[in-house]
Amino acid sequence: MKIPFFDIAAQYRALRPDIDAALRRVLESGSYSNATENLAFEQELATYLGVREVVAVNSGTDALLLSLKALGIGAGDEVIVPSFTFFATAEAVCLAGAKSRFADCGSTGFNIDLHSIERAYSAATKAVIAVHLYGHPVDLAPIQQFCAARNLHLIEDCAQALGASYRGQRVGTFGITGAFSFYPTKNLGACGDGGAIACADSKIAAHLRRLRNHGRISAHNHAEIGINSRLDEIQAAILRVKLPHLDRWNMQRRVLAQRYSSGLRDTRCGLPSDCDNGVGVFQHFVITHPQRDALAVFLARHDVETAIYYPTPCHLQAAFSNSSDLPALPWAQHSATQTLALPIYPELTDANVDHIVALVRAFEQA
Repeated sequence: MKIPFFDIAAQYRALRPDIDAALRRVLESGSYSNATENLAFEQELATYLGVREVVAVNSGTDALLLSLKALGIGAGDEVIVPSFTFFATAEAVCLAGAKSRFADCGSTGFNIDLHSIERAYSAATKAVIAVHLYGHPVDLAPIQQFCAARNLHLIEDCAQALGASYRGQRVGTFGITGAFSFYPTKNLGACGDGGAIACADSKIAAHLRRLRNHGRISAHNHAEIGINSRLDEIQAAILRVKLPHLDRWNMQRRVLAQRYSSGLRDTRCGLPSDCDNGVGVFQHFVITHPQRDALAVFLARHDVETAIYYPTPCHLQAAFSNSSDLPALPWAQHSATQTLALPIYPELTDANVDHIVALVRAFEQA
């Protein structure tokens, strides 16, 4: 049984008539950038999240970068970020001109650890970026308290967590901004790059809209230096078709994750779980295993694709090798050696999951 890690085309096949109609609508309109589809998608996503403002941009990386720029964070400032995350989180800080201060993950999960945030804090710290890694909500309350006590901005990186909730509220609505990605493999994926920023402050939203469009305030007037980060109308139209299905897809991911967890409960696999009061959406189903590399090879030999997120923590990446004060982050480094992502997507079948579970058990018995 061949089981791919992703099957993005399956989602298109299920929604083909609606997606094709949306594409025709845009192509026939003659408006391909920053027009009616963008405005409608922003409003629909804001309603879904329960937030006042959503600003569509062209990637999750730009969602973070523009959030930092809109908050005035730049040269001389520091931003605390988790090391165990996708590189773009720290990259955005550097692109804004600020410095990343790396924090560890906890011993019982992959999300950023409060005690490590406390150790990374300095007088130059202006913000904390909390990444809801793999779709699992960060335990935000203590981090909110930490930031409030020090007048720091809390930014949520929700690139992998659209639809996840914490204490009954969607993630991305707790911080000053929430950054989202619509890369094709995300739970809500475009047919190319895309992103969005959620916020409750209309003034910040207006600033973000200006920054995403070259700092423009009218046709030939530019109030500041911005970038070109407009979301294509075609991508906005596709995302509008998919958004009403997102909760159903996320529920199916949770069902599949529970089936994995039940089947692997008495194995040597470390199983993912949400924090108290958190409901995750399983962008990835990530286990740990002391023989991770051998297990991945074994599964590949049996036609099951897996992935490793992330084999090198950010603070050990070559891009940061010139930094003179890189910390020791033992849990990030430990996680990098043991994590393995198994296939999970709404089109995956129970039989697929059971087959993968049986293979993991066969590997351990061997």
